[in-house]
Amino acid sequence: MDNDWLKMWNSRFGQQEYVYGTSPNTYLKEKLEYLQPGSILFPAEGEGRNAVYAAQLGWKVSAFDISEAGREKALKLATKKNVSIDYALGELPNLGYQVDEFDAIALIYAHFPPNIRTGHHKLLNSCLKKGGTIIFEAFSKDHLAFKKKNPKVGGPNNEDYLFSLEELQTDFANVEFLELKKMTIELNEGDGHVGTGSVIRFLGRKK
Repeated sequence: MDNDWLKMWNSRFGQQEYVYGTSPNTYLKEKLEYLQPGSILFPAEGEGRNAVYAAQLGWKVSAFDISEAGREKALKLATKKNVSIDYALGELPNLGYQVDEFDAIALIYAHFPPNIRTGHHKLLNSCLKKGGTIIFEAFSKDHLAFKKKNPKVGGPNNEDYLFSLEELQTDFANVEFLELKKMTIELNEGDGHVGTGSVIRFLGRKK
């Protein structure tokens, strides 16, 4: 992992306030309402807002991130909400998750570096049980134009870190897309995502 990448996230999550707030992502919240709780994995989970919310709904929650500062705040939030989450620190290939381990995976603004992204997506997909659910929301390649107008909306500055519909369909080739759309939305997640942005959302089921 690029040391500058790690330093950036530790610096961002090292501040007292929760960068993206403590409320769950809207799309994730909407989709979890229709799923029976089971085991769920949150990759690149940062400060824990989404993992903690799922735990409050009765899910058995696993999460990981490279940022120690993010993990500390996530565990603090879990304690505050009186729930337990299993939060690993490190890079995905080293964390020992098993094939067919999870009933669901939630990729919420998990913008992995482009040189490892496809490999991570395929590895995560292998950890999902057949018939399991993927919930995804992240910035599309159209988002840079919105960020130039309003930096407060957040997101990567490099188009290579952003997503296209075609790339996701290729990375998750054995997933049935129950919903897949690029859309312009209004974000209000802490101070890190504020304003109009372009995102891709999908709900998928592993074939």
